[in-house]
Amino acid sequence: MSVSGQKAGATNGVKGSALDVFRSRYLPRFAPYLAECERRMAGITGQPGGSLESSSTMTLAAGGKRLRPLLVFLSACRGHEPAEDHYAAAVAVEMVHMATLVHDDVLDGAELRRGKPTVVSRYGPNVSIAAGDYLFSSAFDVLSATGSTRSVSLLASTSLDLSRGELMQMAAAGDFSLTRKDYEERCRLKTSSLFATSCRLGAVLSGCEEQAVEAMGRFGGCIGLAFQISDDILDFSGDGDLTGKLSGVDLRDGTVTLPLILAMEEDGELASLLTGDLDEAQIGEIRRRVRLSGGLELARRQADGYVQQAARALSLVDGVIDTGPLELIAAATVDRRT
Repeated sequence: MSVSGQKAGATNGVKGSALDVFRSRYLPRFAPYLAECERRMAGITGQPGGSLESSSTMTLAAGGKRLRPLLVFLSACRGHEPAEDHYAAAVAVEMVHMATLVHDDVLDGAELRRGKPTVVSRYGPNVSIAAGDYLFSSAFDVLSATGSTRSVSLLASTSLDLSRGELMQMAAAGDFSLTRKDYEERCRLKTSSLFATSCRLGAVLSGCEEQAVEAMGRFGGCIGLAFQISDDILDFSGDGDLTGKLSGVDLRDGTVTLPLILAMEEDGELASLLTGDLDEAQIGEIRRRVRLSGGLELARRQADGYVQQAARALSLVDGVIDTGPLELIAAATVDRRT
């Protein structure tokens, strides 16, 4: 679901997915803002020199959806053109996101990210950890220049959530008795918190009233949950050539996700397969049983429910914030192939 790497089509009479419509109708307006963010991030990653510069630049060059910085711009009050503070916030949230990916790849021993070699596979864990720390620290350096203590506080709180979510995931590795509630809390901390903060920052830095700021936080949190569930579905159904990563990676890591939880509720014998170190044949069979059980469809319904909640949050800011592009982004979170 890359928003910045595709050429927009015609505006009128657009057919296709929500993302297709967004690219045609709104991307021409926001693409220059994202390009400027890219330029600024390149300047930051190109500063330190040596392997730290190479590894940080490699992380940026791997690309990504750039959804979080886009949300910063989309969440500004109607009629408010992006200013310096919005660029700073957009860069900051994406650099925090990149830092978490680098650290995640170290923890997972991942060799591929978005179809390209990871920093840890090329430079090893020590340089990778330093690169993640550099990206993380740079995010706060950039954001602090806005002079907005509220913004820095929001990102700091979110960073704590990200850490707690990662620790929660590590502690629960291989625990196939994980509940839906525990799964949702992990997703809230590890994924949706940064979505929510991206939206809040856009509203705060454009002078929106508190009601709008909180509504945008709820919107971002809901689409973050929908996004994570969709990502977890792709691990069972996705084409590795499209997703850029090995399918079934969550099973290999012992990470329990919603499709598996729901599948075990439908297929009472599935849990008996989840023992010991899983080989490729077992992983293939588990993925097949999850699909046959209806676990993927049930998970999609859950994701759709979060999108509906996001729409209700948007209804509170209609007229204050341009909700049209946000509605399309919300719909696109559950219509993903990558």
